[in-house]
Amino acid sequence: MTVTVNTVSAEGFRHTVQIDDHELFADVPKSAGGEGSAPEPHDYFDAALGACKALTLKMYAKKKDIPLTGVGVDVKRDNSEEQKGKYVLHVTLTLKGVLTDAQREELLRVADRCPIHKLMTTTDVTIETHAPQGFDSQ
Repeated sequence: MTVTVNTVSAEGFRHTVQIDDHELFADVPKSAGGEGSAPEPHDYFDAALGACKALTLKMYAKKKDIPLTGVGVDVKRDNSEEQKGKYVLHVTLTLKGVLTDAQREELLRVADRCPIHKLMTTTDVTIETHAPQGFDSQ
């Protein structure tokens, strides 16, 4: 799987984000000089966590025959100290279905073990950026 990002026009900040057969868009907020026409990269980062928690819970509940009918995930960020290396995500889960207190507790524990949560909090991620030889700098 490859994610491909391309500039839409030379004048603006809007970009296409191609992930296999799915096309998304990214932009920067108007306050940063963009059009605010699409989510910014931080939004996708935060959304990845919310989506992963929801999908993980649905898969787990199905496997364990827990009567979870739906999941709502609200992710609010506090990036006020991001420049100091601190990025806080506040996650609120809404678990839908006729669930016991024990099932709710179990699902809350499972939510913190979703792959993206673990990736964001326990993994040493390495990013290597390069330009191919003969790269056109225009």
